Amino acid sequence: MLTLKVSGMTCGGCINAVTRAVQAQDPQAKVQADLATQTVNLETSLTPTQASQLITDAGFPVLN
Repeated sequence: MLTLKVSGMTCGGCINAVTRAVQAQDPQAKVQADLATQTVNLETSLTPTQASQLITDAGFPVLN
């Protein structure tokens, strides 16, 4: 499992946008986002770099 710290998620729509961004490249990915901790947990075949870039491109910067 990959855990990323993601900035800017404030609602269910944000979670959906992050999920769609990841699943566009890996349809089998499991995405769980937590608004309170601003984290996204992924079960995916994508590399951490790929997942981070997709989420950032969707408008939610991934923090290091």
